Amino acid sequence: MLEVHRTHRAKILNHNQVEDPLNRHGWSASKLWNVANHHSRQVWEKTGEIPDHADLKDELKGHSKYKGLHSQSSQRVLEELAEAFNSWYGSDDERDNPPGYRKRNYYDDQGRRAHEEHPRSTVTWKQNGIKHDPANNRVRLSKGANHKEHPRAWEYILVEYETRPDVTVENLQQVRAVYDQQNERWELHLVCKDEVETPDAPGNETAGIDLGISNFAAVAYSTGDADLYPGNRLKQDGYYFPKEIANCDDSGGERATHLHAKWSERRTHFFHSLAKHIVQRCVEKGAGQINVGDLEGVREDENGDSKNWGRHGNLDLHGWAFDRFTNILEYKAKVQGIKVVEVSERDTSKTCCVCGREDDSQRVERGLYVCDLCETAFNADVNGAENIRLDINGESNSESAGQLSGDRSTGWLAQPGVYLYDLSSGFQPQEQVVDCKP
Repeated sequence: MLEVHRTHRAKILNHNQVEDPLNRHGWSASKLWNVANHHSRQVWEKTGEIPDHADLKDELKGHSKYKGLHSQSSQRVLEELAEAFNSWYGSDDERDNPPGYRKRNYYDDQGRRAHEEHPRSTVTWKQNGIKHDPANNRVRLSKGANHKEHPRAWEYILVEYETRPDVTVENLQQVRAVYDQQNERWELHLVCKDEVETPDAPGNETAGIDLGISNFAAVAYSTGDADLYPGNRLKQDGYYFPKEIANCDDSGGERATHLHAKWSERRTHFFHSLAKHIVQRCVEKGAGQINVGDLEGVREDENGDSKNWGRHGNLDLHGWAFDRFTNILEYKAKVQGIKVVEVSERDTSKTCCVCGREDDSQRVERGLYVCDLCETAFNADVNGAENIRLDINGESNSESAGQLSGDRSTGWLAQPGVYLYDLSSGFQPQEQVVDCKP
């Protein structure tokens, strides 16, 4: 049995009754974020180190803003802030700034600040703050101490919800209250734990995945097929959203927060759609194992120094979410009985998968690989994916480079299938997709 977590979106039926308390808790989440953000910046200036979420919890658990939410909800806000600081600290993009404050300033006719307002941040309730009534589609969400009538009052927000007819909400683990700015109302994201029985592997074959910049993924199959998944949509978003966020008057305001959330949602959808499509293709090809390139240390050279990929290359590289995609792929593959193995990428991009010759000069252009020894020419990313499938640096596959037969210079290596990402329908063959702007 495999334990999985599914998130179901739900409409709030009694929105008029719960909007005000949800607003107060959303604002409390923003205020706690700002207090923790200020503390983190002070620690950074004094020590040169960023406090992790455990340090923030120890420091702020007695703060009045911490009591604006249920204790586990406050902990989640601090965890998100620590994750944001770590992401900024590890970035090699000079345009990136540390996490901003969540507030919007308002000014009078003379340009003087009249007041400030906090945006409605997402609030997460974990199991200790939830009481679920599945028979009546209701959930009780514990209030923060600051929002109770008196300290010992057992008060809560009683939310009535509605999901799609085919959704059954059971084993509820988390509830997230998310404010939809477009529709100007709250909605619930219900995270449920399910156990599914994993089937037998669809076959004994192996697929190989090479992750890259121009093509986010190249996949080679034992059956003699290969697929390319260009990362154009991901890269377009990577240029579009930072520019829009930079144009916001307040980096922590509602519009900037909304843009960050939308950008994250689109990346997540891209990764899930890609992983789903690859797993479906592996099932069709009878692949019971997926070898994926281990990209640990991809930012460093052999001496441990940062590689210089050029200005745009560094930006694209920063936009990669290797671990996140691999984790999503592993989860979706397990549901189909497929094993995911990370293998070394060393020399896979400069080794000919047909004859095994290794030479840096053979990759003459980004999309073209020409072998001087066997005189074959094929797609460079697919060549890397095939070497990963063969695991030329290990023993995850019984095959080895140089054991393949046949002239593939004008076949699947040279002309792989290309799938483009469409926001509404996921990945489709290139000729079926009409590209659109963000």
